Amino acid sequence: MRTHLYFSLIPEALIASQLEPAEFGQYYATGYGFKSKGQALFFELDPDFRHPFFALDEALAKCRAHDDGSPKNSVYVATYRVLEHVPVAALGPLYVTTAYGATLELSRSARLPDPAPGLHLYKELAPVDSLVASSESPRAFYESITVAPTKFVRFPGLFFVELELGPLATDPDAAAGRDLPYDNLHHLREALAEVTRPGKVSKLVERVQSPEFALRMVKVGSGFYYGNGPDLACYPMPSHDELREHHPLWWRSANR
Repeated sequence: MRTHLYFSLIPEALIASQLEPAEFGQYYATGYGFKSKGQALFFELDPDFRHPFFALDEALAKCRAHDDGSPKNSVYVATYRVLEHVPVAALGPLYVTTAYGATLELSRSARLPDPAPGLHLYKELAPVDSLVASSESPRAFYESITVAPTKFVRFPGLFFVELELGPLATDPDAAAGRDLPYDNLHHLREALAEVTRPGKVSKLVERVQSPEFALRMVKVGSGFYYGNGPDLACYPMPSHDELREHHPLWWRSANR
């Protein structure tokens, strides 16, 4: 029975499991017994990945099937400082699981998408949970808090997602935003307007936010970003039409 290495981002953890990705997503999101439940985001890592920070060989040795032949659901390898020790090169597919246990597989893009015009809304997912308005492209935003920080705050790496702003991306003051499922829309408008001013490229919208969010709001043409040091990878979000046609169960689950 094959053992997988999964890197969870909600919450941050490195886990060995004998469950296949879709099974692991359902187990991790919907839980067994008293396990907490909710959305899950996780990478499958290269099975040959090793790092001295993690006791991987010892954990893998403990990831054995039960006496009745059923697979081992999980062996936790680490729950602290995982992101900074997992390079981009070790990443496989990204799996996005709804709170109802439906899992969507996303592949890494060969290159970062071309910078889109207008303003951006980034939800940081690991190692912090913040919502940030920005006038910078995903690459520039990432580098401004990692390899070339513009402020005192700095991270060794970052996992974040770009969310859809609709018409607020080009007209934060006056455009209609009633279809956007964000709390405190007035405050979001103020933050977006502030990053249009000279010398101001980012503004914190919410310092601490729930890790869960409306998956339908992941920006098409952009998506999820994982960076460690100078390396940054993008896992693009498919179009809504593609999701409806090819992943209808996931799409309906994501929109409940």
